[in-house]
Amino acid sequence: MITDLLHIQQGIAQGNEQMLAGLYKCFHKRLLHFSRLLTRSNEIAEEVVDDVFVKLWSRREKVKDIDNITVYLYIAVKNQSLNALSRKAQQLVAESFDYLDIDMGEAVGDPAALMITGEMMQQMQKAVDELPPRCKMIFKLVREDGLKYKEVSQILNISVNTIDVQMAIAVKRICTALELEKPRRNYPSSAAEKKAGNF
Repeated sequence: MITDLLHIQQGIAQGNEQMLAGLYKCFHKRLLHFSRLLTRSNEIAEEVVDDVFVKLWSRREKVKDIDNITVYLYIAVKNQSLNALSRKAQQLVAESFDYLDIDMGEAVGDPAALMITGEMMQQMQKAVDELPPRCKMIFKLVREDGLKYKEVSQILNISVNTIDVQMAIAVKRICTALELEKPRRNYPSSAAEKKAGNF
């Protein structure tokens, strides 16, 4: 994957539009979800991601010098999202956020997820939605987008230890939410209970 990205970067630097299209296809959905978490707006998120790739193309000669294109794109989207928020703050305040639905599983193609029942998926989604904002974002970047702790640390400008702590919180809450309720006993579990008249 890293080798492929380096090849794509070199191609973009040489003016190959197909390489840019390939990079866009590879990252578009993930970056869109990330921007939506920050902006709480589908429309702004679309504009942000497209703008980031337009700017990348306009500076294509320097693309080959980027050490980690994944981190670069996420940071660019983060900065652009925050800029967009500051420009449209008043508009956002007046908008309803009820339509927003950050679907954790939309960008994941894990076949194992298909084995989880619909009820469990709903419980898991509810648990993720109820995570504190920063915890939720970290969980999404690590588990859904597949980023390493070090990469998330660079993108969000926080320590790896903070990420570790937040991930532990997220996993604990989700596991608690998915724990099946223990059925109540309505039958005797032993001969002693029968004799005691508990049945």
